[in-house]
Amino acid sequence: MNASVQAPLAGVTVLDLSRVLAGPYCTMILADLGARVIKVENPRGGDDSRAYGPFVQGVSAYFMSVNRGKESIALDLKAAPDRQLFESILPGVDVLVENFRPGTMEKLGYGWEQLRARHPSLIYAATSGFGHTGPYRDRAAYDMVVQAMGGIMSLTGQPNSPPTRVGTSIGDIVAALFTAIGIVSALYDRRTGGCGRKIDVSMLDCQVAILENAVARFAALGEVPGPIGARHPSITPFAAFQAADGFIVIAAGNDELFRRLCDVLGLAALALDPRFSTNPERTRNHAALAIQIESALLRGSVTQWLDRLTDAGVPCSPINSIDQTLNDPQVRARNMVAYSDDPVAGRLVMAGNPIKMTGLADPAERPAAPRLDSDRARIVQQFGRGGAAG
Repeated sequence: MNASVQAPLAGVTVLDLSRVLAGPYCTMILADLGARVIKVENPRGGDDSRAYGPFVQGVSAYFMSVNRGKESIALDLKAAPDRQLFESILPGVDVLVENFRPGTMEKLGYGWEQLRARHPSLIYAATSGFGHTGPYRDRAAYDMVVQAMGGIMSLTGQPNSPPTRVGTSIGDIVAALFTAIGIVSALYDRRTGGCGRKIDVSMLDCQVAILENAVARFAALGEVPGPIGARHPSITPFAAFQAADGFIVIAAGNDELFRRLCDVLGLAALALDPRFSTNPERTRNHAALAIQIESALLRGSVTQWLDRLTDAGVPCSPINSIDQTLNDPQVRARNMVAYSDDPVAGRLVMAGNPIKMTGLADPAERPAAPRLDSDRARIVQQFGRGGAAG
């Protein structure tokens, strides 16, 4: 890596008014890509997630994990002195990110239409539960609300199981990713002759956008998909299977891989069985096939089968717990276990940046998340007299 190459978003300044997860996760991505992120927080406690556990020495690990490398200033946007300071910062920033309920920024006098008149090059990114248009725009939403409404929960879990939330906050995180894509796209457009833009991302929209196969099945077949456990609805065998001492995931996504799987399992005749000779037939007869596969797998351990299947080029995996994932040599080799040294909490382990790019530093050590209002003096000195971002 050429250390002299700037990070792709070096020189971009982001004013981050967001809190909890969707907005902060988006701006963390931007910070990891080199942007300067100035986090504007409520003076009365700051970002809500500062009060969310788990805590280390009284400091929220939740907050620290998605706010690394940012600066913090506490501003009351209803108070005249803080409004004056906020307005002195605006000319020096490229992007404003907020995840308030629609209408909140307009009431403060800082909505898109109000700001674009004074700052025509500003990119304004808003992430909300339901977006800034439509009949639900004024409703409150959290991750689980949009997981439920967006159909993800209807697809998750075992057949006939109660509604099951996806194990991470996918409603917030997917919205953060789409918002980051929108911001980077708007920055590119602006640098090639465009102007400022408003980006309006709805968490519900994002859940609909990732329904993929479920939408295709409904459109093509008219069927309403439901939960089917770990099995893929249209690729077989593509599921979790039981071995002698645990479960193993096998993803034999085409006929050649299925033949290799059968050879490894000592079931070569299965590849010639008309019920299993093609993927559509295997999917139609998935239950009968699963019985045959598991009968063979029960004769060996997960580790034994992983070794044999990997040697044969059949995609497979253990089902790792979180500690196993964080200690996986591939995960470690890719710097996906990072840490920051907080002056109070000490060393905090966190997920690294999955975007690997030439010229983009990818250190295991990351800058710590800021204390509330910790960067006020420097920000006031720079912007209080109309200084430009740097």
